[in-house]
Amino acid sequence: MAVPVADRFEVRVTADTHFGWLRTRLSVERTMMACIRTAVSLIGFGFAIVQFYNHLANAPGVKPPYIPEAPYYLGLALIFCGILTLVVSIWQYHRTLRYLWSGSFAAVAGVTKEGSQTPLYAVAGAVVLVGVFAFLAVLLRSV
Repeated sequence: MAVPVADRFEVRVTADTHFGWLRTRLSVERTMMACIRTAVSLIGFGFAIVQFYNHLANAPGVKPPYIPEAPYYLGLALIFCGILTLVVSIWQYHRTLRYLWSGSFAAVAGVTKEGSQTPLYAVAGAVVLVGVFAFLAVLLRSV
């Protein structure tokens, strides 16, 4: 039989706690946007490395590299790191939002869940799809 656990914090519904909750919620949003920005940078940089060295190899007068596959591996690794960063960030963002809307914190929020949705899930999902497409494009191009 599960023993009911008391709340970890005493939550008083005041203007101070409401604005504190809002500041926390906005900081979670900013953190997620920073993670999206980092993932886009990693994916874009990985794809750019592959494309740059691909075009460099076809340029006249350029010596062939010692390890011709190295740019592909580096590009794939950066694209994969961008996708992984975003997937972990989405998971952490979702868990944090669930925590902020749970228990006695919901009373402090002062708004309903339906009125507080952001497009971050859609943006993050679109970036994941772009990353998977870039990863597959580089992987299948190098095979």
